[in-house]
This record gives sequence, structure tokens and C-alpha cells, in this order.
Amino acid sequence: MIDLKKFKYFTISALAFGTWRIGGGYWYSSHGKDNQWKEAIRTAIENGITTLDTAEMYGNGHAEELIGEVIKDFHRDELFIISKVWPNHASFDDTIKSAKESSRRLGTYIDLYLLHFPSRVPICDTIRAFEKLVDDGVIRYYGVSNFDYPKIQKIYECSRKYEISAVENHYSLISREDEKDVIPFIKKNNLLYLAYTPLENGIFNNNTFLDSIGKKYEKSAIQVALNWYISINNLIPIVKASSKEHVIEDAKSMGWRLSNEDWNAIDQHFKTKNYFIHKIESRVKSLRPWSS
Repeated sequence: MIDLKKFKYFTISALAFGTWRIGGGYWYSSHGKDNQWKEAIRTAIENGITTLDTAEMYGNGHAEELIGEVIKDFHRDELFIISKVWPNHASFDDTIKSAKESSRRLGTYIDLYLLHFPSRVPICDTIRAFEKLVDDGVIRYYGVSNFDYPKIQKIYECSRKYEISAVENHYSLISREDEKDVIPFIKKNNLLYLAYTPLENGIFNNNTFLDSIGKKYEKSAIQVALNWYISINNLIPIVKASSKEHVIEDAKSMGWRLSNEDWNAIDQHFKTKNYFIHKIESRVKSLRPWSS
């Protein structure tokens, strides 16, 4: 399913495949499901999800290794690979080292390199490293993750050669804090916004409102929710799936669009209804090991 969005001078898939808890977890690796995980990554690419999101922390680098193994069978220029440096490694020298190690594990350059979280290291030191990595061909663009609006503004004071290109934050139909300032800033400056946990750990699966709209399009509640995000300019939702079947279901959210009427109805429904308990449920689920 081909569904593309413009980024800089080329196009990338309208949906990104996330690899958190693939290859292990928080700074630890696991190899027991490698074949299943590689099949999920391969299925994503084969079904048009060619934007791949990873990080050095995911599986202590093993997620990057798994991506590196899979992408050998695909044309590199059809893929868009995102990775991240951990805040403890955000000094100039450590950022350079981390990026090169991620590139080695991936077996290729990194299209978009992000600072995973704000760091105690002065942000300008990290930005200097990012700019050198661009010059050296290790990365193509840089950005940040989990940054609020004031912190994003600070980055512009540091940039000397290349400006920030993207922000990756938590955003969903029930977690919309970034609509206040971050997303308007993204649109105004033509940056890329990557939304992680857009499905809130499965709490939309049986949502009756989304399901009722989905019947018009012969789509599931999940596919409707993902298409709502895809329909927003400059925004790409990141999905996670460890099985081939789940990947294919997510991919079917691409290649079509909600009508303006239905998009607005979804927008207003989740703005006006109280989903506080669902937000708590999603947060609790995010703290559990991913077993699906």
C-alpha cells in the first residue's frame, strides 16, 4: 500500500514502524524472538511502511541490528530510518560515538537522528555534534524527542549550519497537549512531527465511536484512528506490532482518507468526551513488558 508524505526533498511513508521492545527492552537485548521480529519488520516494509523508527536504547542496540539484517534485501533509497541517542550520551564526543555505532549496527547511514529525551548536557553541544554528523555523512537530518515548545525554541539558538528537521513526541486522540504550541510551530516551520503511542496501547481497539465510522469505509476502529493522524499535514504516526498480522492490519490505514466531515466528528468527539480513565489505563499498560 503506497501512501507517501513529503519530507524535505523526498517522500516517506505516511505511517512509521516503531521498534520499541523489539530486540529486547530498556538497555537489554533478547534474541528469542528474532525471527518473529524480523518477519514483522519485513512485512512492514513490504506493505508500504518504509519509515522505520528505532534507538540505541531499544534492546541495547539489538533493534537496530535486526533492522540492519532485514533492510539488506531492500533498496536503501526507498527506506527512511530514524534512530536516537540517549541523553546520557548527549555530549559532543558521545553523540558522535553513539551515532557511528548505530550506523554500524544498521549497516547504513541514518536519515533522521534524534536526541531521545532532554539531557543535562547543554543542548548546543549536542547540536554541534549533529551538525558534524551531517557533514560526515553519518546522518542526513536531526531532531529531538520528548521536547516541549520552550526547549524546541532553544535549539534554534544553537543551530549554525543546519536547522532542526523533526520532533517526535507522544500524541494521540486523548493526549493532545502538543496541539497548544508544538504542532502549530511544526506546521508553521514545515517540520516533521512523529507521533508515538498514537493508539494508546490498544485502548481504541473496541471503541464504539471509531467502529461506527469505520463501517462506512469497511475499516476497523484502529485503522480509522490511524487514518485520522495520517490526514494531518506534517504528522506521521508510529505504530508497534510484533506479529505479521498486526502489521498488515495497521498498513491498511494507508491509501485512503476520511472525509472532512468524519475527520471533524472524530476530532470533536475526543475533545469533548472524558477519556481520563483510558489515559490512566494506557499509562499502566506502557509500564508492562510487551508480550503480544
